Amino acid sequence: MSRIQEVNGGVTAPLGFKANGVRCGIKRKGKDLAIIYSDVPASAAGLWTSNKIKAAHIYLDKRNIKSGIAQVIVANSGNANCCNGKAGIEDANLVTQAAASHLNLKPSMVLVASTGVIGKRLPVQKISSAIPMLIKGMNRRGSHDAACAIMTTDTVPKEIAVRFNLKGRTVTIGGIAKGSGMVSPDMATMLSFITTDAAIPPDNLKAALSVAVEKSFNRITIDGDMSTNDTVLMLANGASNMRMDEKDDSFSIFYKGLEYVAVSLAKMLVKDGEGATKFIEVNVRGARNETEANEVARKVSNSNLVKTMLYGGDPNWGRIAGSAGSAHVSIKEDILDIYIGDVQVMKKGAGTAFDRNKLRRLVNGKEARITIDLNLGNGSTTMWTCDLSEEYVRLNAEYET
Repeated sequence: MSRIQEVNGGVTAPLGFKANGVRCGIKRKGKDLAIIYSDVPASAAGLWTSNKIKAAHIYLDKRNIKSGIAQVIVANSGNANCCNGKAGIEDANLVTQAAASHLNLKPSMVLVASTGVIGKRLPVQKISSAIPMLIKGMNRRGSHDAACAIMTTDTVPKEIAVRFNLKGRTVTIGGIAKGSGMVSPDMATMLSFITTDAAIPPDNLKAALSVAVEKSFNRITIDGDMSTNDTVLMLANGASNMRMDEKDDSFSIFYKGLEYVAVSLAKMLVKDGEGATKFIEVNVRGARNETEANEVARKVSNSNLVKTMLYGGDPNWGRIAGSAGSAHVSIKEDILDIYIGDVQVMKKGAGTAFDRNKLRRLVNGKEARITIDLNLGNGSTTMWTCDLSEEYVRLNAEYET
């Protein structure tokens, strides 16, 4: 199998893509408007929040992406353009039309995304006035600027690219993402844009993206709150001249590269969680099936008691047991095993004798690993979360002010 190699360049690492990020004045400071552009029409796929309250751009993108073809993504930060009724959809449409006009494209070739404060009208005039500058500055090294422009409470931009060989041709997949709070499974609160220079039919692209998202962005949680704006968009422009579909032997290698990008971005989001000081991996094994493993992992990953316990460096493993037991799945206490790192703290439903100093060192590190073995079957899963600190409360108490 071709080796997957990380390379620089983010969404502009694949051939035929340009990007840029500028300041248009939505946020008090910093870049707040991004663009990702393919030199040619590309296969397009998207996934969005399962929240019943949705940002305006989602309705527009779902309509435009029906053809399976798009060429540009325009995203703003600082304003979610959500809960604005029909006016919000009209505003998103105006942004789409402005970008299409300056790029000499049909509006249906433009996908848009927004993130930020809910309930405020999108400042369309500011965005439209900045679009000519945004387009003029597009370049093959613009991924970093685009990644910075979609940030809200993020402290660092998130971008990655990978490269591998398929049948003698080089294929590249790149991605950027934002998100550090209001993050929960079922499409966490985030924007993520992924590009590739492979040529893939839209339906196959959507299928691969759906599986990759389920294994990555749907396996993270920061605070258990689901956003209204979650969006993952992917463009495949075929500039590498590597064409494939799901029947091709090489498609599995392409998928592994896509999953690598998605999982890497998902982990970056958790590590940059609002107020987070620790990155936590929660492994559940021995469940009757994967669905039940997911349920237990989500309960533990979203537990405020578990998260604050880890923030405080307190090896109170009983909080893990209590959280796992609250999941609405089959659990038998008398066969339950729990580990923190490589230290077993519960065996067959009872506490074990362990080195408490070693356990304290494990829970006081920058990363922690929790393993829960239900000993009931072969179902397993992994989720990623972070601790919960006073800084999280401060950031969200002051988010709009």
